[in-house]
Amino acid sequence: MSFDPVAYINEPRWLESRLGLDRTAELLDRLGRPQDQLKFVHVAGTNGKGSTCAYLASILQAAGLRTGLFTSPYLITFEERIRVDGANIAYDELVEATLLVKEQAEAMADHPTEFELMTAVALVHFARRGCDIVVLEVGLGGRLDSTNVIDAPEAAVIARIGLDHTKLLGTTLAAIAGEKAGIVKPGSAVVSWPQEPEAMAVVERAAADVGDALAVVDLSRLSAGPVGWSAPGAPARPFSYGRFADLRTRLLGSYQPANAALAIETADALRGRGWPVDDDAVRQGIAEAVWPGRFEIVRAGEGEPTVVVDGGHNPQGARALVDSLNDVFSGRKPVFVIGVLEDKDYPAMLETVLPLGAAFVTVTPDNPRALPADKLARAIRWTGQDLLGCSACVNPYVARDMADALAKARELAGPEGLVCAFGSLYSVGALKEQLEG
Repeated sequence: MSFDPVAYINEPRWLESRLGLDRTAELLDRLGRPQDQLKFVHVAGTNGKGSTCAYLASILQAAGLRTGLFTSPYLITFEERIRVDGANIAYDELVEATLLVKEQAEAMADHPTEFELMTAVALVHFARRGCDIVVLEVGLGGRLDSTNVIDAPEAAVIARIGLDHTKLLGTTLAAIAGEKAGIVKPGSAVVSWPQEPEAMAVVERAAADVGDALAVVDLSRLSAGPVGWSAPGAPARPFSYGRFADLRTRLLGSYQPANAALAIETADALRGRGWPVDDDAVRQGIAEAVWPGRFEIVRAGEGEPTVVVDGGHNPQGARALVDSLNDVFSGRKPVFVIGVLEDKDYPAMLETVLPLGAAFVTVTPDNPRALPADKLARAIRWTGQDLLGCSACVNPYVARDMADALAKARELAGPEGLVCAFGSLYSVGALKEQLEG
């Protein structure tokens, strides 16, 4: 029987999250420490870290560097998590790297977890492909995340910090910031989103403690315009940041220019360390960056509703989604397709999005931690009782699966309407799969 690398990595015996670096360190030592052959930009944060990674990888590619990108989770195929120069790892390369990892993992007394295995596979692949630099997204937290086995990165980047995974990371912004800032090491540049004061103080202290220079995005230097629909090609959002005027991004969320600004500050920090990242590469990289599933218009045509998908999965993400919908589709009330994980703060998410909805369809994401669709529908009804005039909250449709959810949402929206799926990247990925056949 042929070896299935995805089935091996996702084997239920090691799906649990167990924070700590010992297993990953031992596994990589057994593999000859592939991370030592690589340079990194390490990215942590609660919201926007994936988009920031996408911008950074695109900028570094535009600069002519062979660029690895490690992110999670995936939307359609597992291979999306491991990319070189924008291309997913080929299946045969995934098999080869996973077999190398499996041989060493099976010899360990304490078998690595799913994410630890995946991190090792990615690092093996990036080393084998001779990447000049790797954009490495933290999986959970930072300090004890398996990606933090690397030595000092070229840049440690802290995206926006919010309350998420509080059972594992802490219940205050300061505590969570302490975990995120655990990726800061002596000898790196440190670049941060302008955090809330209690989180910013932690990031500043982490950089100062190891003697690293800290750059912070200056939102007063950022200005953005409305999404342009009439220009040739895909719709894009124009913006300017500092010395960069008239930038354009195909990532349409209202928050994306700020994520791009974080990538620009990081590119400047890398240039200061000798990396050949000029202004043309920054401009080209911002323009060419793609990041599926984050306020992405996946269907817009004559005679059918516009369909938007967004991976927002916490209260901050829900707020950003509502802001983006009001900005891009002003005055239009979407039919929401919602699927969430049970361990998320979905009541707060619902309080944010329910006033904007024309109707609601609930679905159960394909994940062991999923909140059942009927339970989510009850939560919509309960929350809607406190919202005056939320007639759409009275009777949400409970879908059997994503195909049923999409069909019902399209029916409710009508040919000129708007459908928005959000709540979990797992449900967003399933919807994209339905739309793509």
